[in-house]
Amino acid sequence: MQAIVAVSETWGIGREGQLLFHISADLKRFRSLTAGHTVVMGRKTLLSLPGSKGLPNRRNIVLSRDPNYQPPQGVELARSPEEAAALAGPDAFCIGGGEIYRQMLPLCSQVYVTRVLAEAEADTFFPDLDTLPGWRRETEGPVLEENGVRFQYVDYVSEEKRDT
Repeated sequence: MQAIVAVSETWGIGREGQLLFHISADLKRFRSLTAGHTVVMGRKTLLSLPGSKGLPNRRNIVLSRDPNYQPPQGVELARSPEEAAALAGPDAFCIGGGEIYRQMLPLCSQVYVTRVLAEAEADTFFPDLDTLPGWRRETEGPVLEENGVRFQYVDYVSEEKRDT
């Protein structure tokens, strides 16, 4: 499994259920990388999507421990990170939110990070892969800019899961 995320300089990813940054080039990259694949997300992330339904051109799995939760038609349900990973397969993408990233990160071999070179007030964070043992930067793209916002694509790999 892999994850994809956009983070601020302090690894913030959201505030009050919304993304911190809206960069069209990053959204295009997200669509390009995840199209045709399975995506795993939490219930709150699913609810934040247009129409509160799954993403088009992807198999959608929602992870929820709420025994009363039933996902919308076309979205599969997993009750644990391990069940989500087994359903999703190795080419799937974890797409958030914060708690789901923390639960799924040990099952990931790679993380596609958009590092926004700015700070924004956040209440939800992604683990800092620069300081988290077992993770290393594999590639760093050039610094790009869109509407005055500078960002960089940085791919991380897990040392433990590199061959899986």
